[in-house]
Amino acid sequence: MQKPKTVQRSVAERKRETLDRLAADRDVWVATAHPEHGPHQVPLWFSWHGQAVWVCTGATSATVRNARAEPRVRLSLPDTFDVVLLQGTAECFPDTDVPAEAADAFAAKFGWDPRTEDDSFVYVRVVPSVVRAWRGVPELSGRVIMRDGAWVE
Repeated sequence: MQKPKTVQRSVAERKRETLDRLAADRDVWVATAHPEHGPHQVPLWFSWHGQAVWVCTGATSATVRNARAEPRVRLSLPDTFDVVLLQGTAECFPDTDVPAEAADAFAAKFGWDPRTEDDSFVYVRVVPSVVRAWRGVPELSGRVIMRDGAWVE
């Protein structure tokens, strides 16, 4: 297998390409942990709306249980070469209380509106506080492109 060629991108290029992926990608790995039950990681659909990642999952899921007990979470886009890792704080919204514009954006992206289902769903909003993005070893240095909720310039 040939190793992909890596060209070091500027912080501005990494930010732009990360925002493009957040707008376009479909899946995100969500990692949570519960003080009594330990770590949990699951892939979910997501939308990027209002400078936050929004996922939706069943109201009784381990993801929701964990996020309520320990709101610090990590997210990753599923690409091991073009890495994007986000960490932030999760906030849970029952499908009856989710901000309409966030739920509408999610429904528009996927053609599925959990608010119309018989089962109960919870939307989880994660506002990133730290974002790391890199492609290969040349970009490991300077991979933090958001720190304390502010994009690095």
